Amino acid sequence: MTTAQEFWETFYSERDQVWSGKPNPLLVREAERLTPGSALDIGCAEGGDAVWLAKRGWRVLGVDVSQVALDRALKHAYDEGVEIAVERHDLKETFPAGEYDLVSAQFLHSPVEEDGERNSILKRASEAVAPGGHLIIGGHAGAPSWSEHQDYYFPTTKDVLDHLKLADNWIVITDEVVGRPLVGPDGQEETRLDNVLTLKRLY
Repeated sequence: MTTAQEFWETFYSERDQVWSGKPNPLLVREAERLTPGSALDIGCAEGGDAVWLAKRGWRVLGVDVSQVALDRALKHAYDEGVEIAVERHDLKETFPAGEYDLVSAQFLHSPVEEDGERNSILKRASEAVAPGGHLIIGGHAGAPSWSEHQDYYFPTTKDVLDHLKLADNWIVITDEVVGRPLVGPDGQEETRLDNVLTLKRLY
């Protein structure tokens, strides 16, 4: 196993369910206006986003480094009466083949990522977008006060765009920082800031 796989297999194995099963609100906001086609969900975790996309008519491939997470994603899809495909990839090493009408990367943050790893994965994600397709990137803008990851660097949307180095066949649809209320484990109330980028490949 790679370091990333070991970390995330342990992370998911410690609990029967980690996430809510609901789709990420930023993805919903950005993708609900798109015409369904083929979709690639990188870092799909337990499948909340993939299942939501499949329910809307997308043909979804979910990718994650954790087999435990992928098995849960398949079960979630089965329970919801939809079909998704899954593949296990350590995206630092391998990436799924093909081009997609939508590539989604939601909260692709990892405490065990190597320097520059996220940037290279997102660059590869942009290369997997078909002409006329979209890339939606959601990311945290900072850690809550109770998080143990205060030293983690959360890139801005400008950082992401600078590293993507997209050609002039791309346009920016959404470039925004979005706040949402968040309650901590001891009842702390804060506003969590997230970044969202929606980019369209014209040709």
